[in-house]
Amino acid sequence: MSFAESLASRRFALALEITPPQRSLPRVLGRRAGLLADAAEAINVIQRPDRQSSLEASAELAALGANPAWHLVTRGRTEAMIAADLDRAAASNIRQILCIRGDHDVEPGAPEVTIRRAIGLAAGRMPGAIIGATLNQYVRDRPAALKNLLPKLAAGASYVQTQPVFDLAALTPLAGEVKAHVPGTSIIAMAMPLVSAAAASGIAARLGIELPDAGEGGVDAAWERFAMVLAGLVESPLVDGVAIMTYEMDPHPETGERILQALRWAGALPPPADS
Repeated sequence: MSFAESLASRRFALALEITPPQRSLPRVLGRRAGLLADAAEAINVIQRPDRQSSLEASAELAALGANPAWHLVTRGRTEAMIAADLDRAAASNIRQILCIRGDHDVEPGAPEVTIRRAIGLAAGRMPGAIIGATLNQYVRDRPAALKNLLPKLAAGASYVQTQPVFDLAALTPLAGEVKAHVPGTSIIAMAMPLVSAAAASGIAARLGIELPDAGEGGVDAAWERFAMVLAGLVESPLVDGVAIMTYEMDPHPETGERILQALRWAGALPPPADS
């Protein structure tokens, strides 16, 4: 079942977010995309300026039979550039798009298409594709965040992907408002295991939040906290799926197995067939 099919059937959806290599390296890309074996229904391919582009990597994954989620970045792009990329994505059999502004540096006065407009272009040029927008549940001005998001949903986005969730209480109020305003919207919560104090402090600084217990108790305790977060997301009536990301760019296979164990424990995946 695909990511879109899971959302349509109200089955808890599972995606994996990966970083592409610096250039086209299909084996490296395939290894990263295969961290969760065949459990991930979509592979989010992030866009970074020092890496293979999300579009190129997504096209390679689609050619391998995977279901990539291309991160369409609007900052520094013209409508013509975005339209050309959308046509290439359609020709490459990419059927999932996450529209984001991007946080890369651009020259002063560089063009910038609004995310709402990019979503509208995607909906028009790639009919049938599933389109997502992002939501930062940690913003202080929640009414402003909701006001910013609703036009993107009206333009054609059908799902919303959050920032990493470490405490469901930070997500619930805003997710509830999104569902109240646009009931058919799917909420995809980012989930991330933080198994070292350095990882926890780095993510906390990036998001501007406090994670007071993240470095306590060692590795096993960190995995238990991750599993508990997943369980809360699975049980929440507001959350329709998770997108797993890791702190490491190229995580060890053992990390993938521990993520799978946590997903099974939380009820996001069925137990192994031989259990």
